[in-house]
Amino acid sequence: MDAGELKYLELLSKSFPTVAKASTEIINLNAILNLPKGTEVFASDIHGEYEAFSHLLRNGSGNVRTKIAEALGDVLSQEEQDSLATLIYYPEQKVKLILADVEDEEAWFADVLPKLVAVVRRASVKYTRSKVRKALPADFAYIIEELLAESQHEPAKDAYYEAIIRAVIRTGSGRALVIALCNLIHRLAIDHLHIVGDIYDRGPYPDQIMDALIAYHNVDVQWGNHDIVWMGAALGQRGCITHVVRNSARYGNLSILEDAYGINILPLARFALEAYADDPCVAFGLKGNPDLSPDEIDLNIKIQKAMAVIQFKVEGQLIDENPDFDLEHRKLLHLIDYEKGTIHIGDEEFELQDKVLLTIDPADPYRLTEGEESVMQQLEQSFRNSEKLQRHMRFFLENGSLYKVSNGNLLLHACVPLNKDGSLKEVNVFGETYKGKALYDVLDRYVRAGFYSDDPVERKRGADLMWWLWQGEGSPLFAKSKMATFELYLVADKAARTEVKNSFYNLIENEEVIDGIFRSFDMDPATSRIVCGHVPVKVKDGEDPVKCGGKVLCIDGGFSRAYQKTTGIAGFTLISNSKGLTLAAHEPLESMNAAVERELDIHSSRRVVQQNERRTLVGDTDTGAELKAQIADLERLLEAYRRGLIPEGK
Repeated sequence: MDAGELKYLELLSKSFPTVAKASTEIINLNAILNLPKGTEVFASDIHGEYEAFSHLLRNGSGNVRTKIAEALGDVLSQEEQDSLATLIYYPEQKVKLILADVEDEEAWFADVLPKLVAVVRRASVKYTRSKVRKALPADFAYIIEELLAESQHEPAKDAYYEAIIRAVIRTGSGRALVIALCNLIHRLAIDHLHIVGDIYDRGPYPDQIMDALIAYHNVDVQWGNHDIVWMGAALGQRGCITHVVRNSARYGNLSILEDAYGINILPLARFALEAYADDPCVAFGLKGNPDLSPDEIDLNIKIQKAMAVIQFKVEGQLIDENPDFDLEHRKLLHLIDYEKGTIHIGDEEFELQDKVLLTIDPADPYRLTEGEESVMQQLEQSFRNSEKLQRHMRFFLENGSLYKVSNGNLLLHACVPLNKDGSLKEVNVFGETYKGKALYDVLDRYVRAGFYSDDPVERKRGADLMWWLWQGEGSPLFAKSKMATFELYLVADKAARTEVKNSFYNLIENEEVIDGIFRSFDMDPATSRIVCGHVPVKVKDGEDPVKCGGKVLCIDGGFSRAYQKTTGIAGFTLISNSKGLTLAAHEPLESMNAAVERELDIHSSRRVVQQNERRTLVGDTDTGAELKAQIADLERLLEAYRRGLIPEGK
C-alpha cells in the first residue's frame, strides 16, 4: 500500500476502528446489495397543479393500493380496500370524518391499526431494518417497531401486542398513531422521486409543490424551462421577471406572486390601470377560466399587456447586451409601422391585432418610460427580497441540475440539441462552442455562477444565460427556433407564430442518433434510455410516449389543466421497481375534497414498458456501485489491520 492509500485508510479507521466493526459493516453492506431495488417514480411538467401531484405522492403512483392488495386482499373486499386506501392517502381529513360517524371509537381504532401495520409491514419488506427505523416517526418509533415484529412472534406474545394497541387507544393516541402509520406508508411507497422539470407556471400552486418537495425524503429535480426562468427572476434578471409576471397575469394567477411569495405588484397595478385606463387590450384576454371577479379579470388583462410591452422592450435591450445569444431576429418593436398598425417580419407585412401601443416611442422603441422603469426597479427588489422564493431556488440548486444520469436513465427536461443530420448541435456560449454533455455541463456551471460567483461579471452572465435558456434557439430547455410571444399576442397569421422544434424531435425514433447522444454522456447505448418531458404527448390522437423502441420515454402527459385538452389525459408517471418499468397514464383528479369524502382515487391505466427476467437488486444500481466501492475500501482496511500497518482502536 502506498502512503496515499494508507493515509486514507487511517481516516476510514476512525469510523471502523476494529476488525470486528469493519467486518460487521462489510457483512451489512453485502446483505444490502442483495435486497430488491427501491421504487423510483418519475414525473414531469407538474405546472403548479398541487392537488393532483400531492395525491399521486400520497398514493405512491398506485403503489399503495398494490401494497394493500398484497397485505390484505384475502380478507378485505374491494370496497373495504378503497376505504382503507383513502384513509392512508388523507389520514388527517379521513379520520375526522370517520370518527364523526362511528359509535365506538375504540373499536374502530382496534380494527384499523392492525390493518395499517400489515400494510406498513408489506411496504417495508424490501428495506433494511435500519432504513425503516430511520423512517419511523420519533413519537411512535418504539411502538411501531414492536408492532412490525409481530409476524415473527410466538403465540404466547399475543397478549403483549394486543396490550400495546389497547394502551395506545386508552391514552388517546389512536388518532396520532393512525396518522403516523399512514405517513410512514407514503414514505415507504416511493424510495426515490425524480421530477423531470417544470414545476412552475400555468397552475396556481407551484409554491406548495416546492414546499412538499423540500419536505420529501429523497428527491432530485432536473430544471425545466419554466423553472429556469423563475430562477433568473429570483436574481432580479429583468427578462425573466417580465415573463414570470406577464404569464402569471395571463393565467389569472397573480396570487402566486402576491400571496405565495410576497411580491409587491401594487406599483405595477397602479401603473397598468393608469397607462391602459381606456385601452380594451383586445389581444390580451386571459387563458383558461380563472375564478376571478370582472374587476380582477380587467386588472389581470391590463397588467398582462403592460408587462408584455415592457418585456418586448427589456428583451431588446438584453439582445443588444448579449450579441452571442444570436437573438437579433427577436427584436421586433422597431419593425412596427405605428401609423398603419402593421409590422414587417421578413418579407411580409402583418396587421397588428392590437394597435394601441401608446407607451412605445417609435423613435426609440426599446426605451422604458419613466413609469415602466420605476415598475421594473420595484419588481427587481421585490423578487430579490422574497425569502420564500430564495429558499425555493436554493432547493433547486442543492437538489437539482440541468440533467442527471441515474441507473442507466438520462434525465433531462427537453432535448439534446441536434442538427438536421442528427449530429450534436454546437452552441455558442460566451464565445466558446459546446455540444452534447459538454453543453449541459457548461450551462449548469453558469447557472450556479449566477447565484454563487464572487465575480459580478460571472453573476450577470449566469443570470442573463437563464433568460437565454428560456428562449434561445440552442437552449436544451427551450428546444425551438424562436419564442413567438410577440406574434402570439399581436399577429393573427398563424404562419408567423410557428415555432419549429429542434431536430431532436424529428429524429427521436432514429436509434443511431439516440445512441450517439448516449455516447456523448458516456453511457452504454445498449442499456440506456432518455426520460424527458417538455412537449405534451397527444395520447388522444394516438401518440405513443414510448419512442425509439423504448430508448426514449416522453412523460409530459398534461398534469397542467391547460394541456389536458391536448393530451387527453392528466399526466404520466413512470415507475421503476425491481420487477421492471411501468408507465402510468392518469385521469384528472376531481378535487382533494372529493377524494376524501367520496373515496375517489385517480384512475390510472398502466403499461409495462420493461419486465425484468430477474428482480433488480440494489447491487445492480448506482447505489450498489457505491456500496461495492465502500466494501472494497473496508476490505483493504481489514488487510491493513491484519498486516499490522494500522493499529486497531477501541
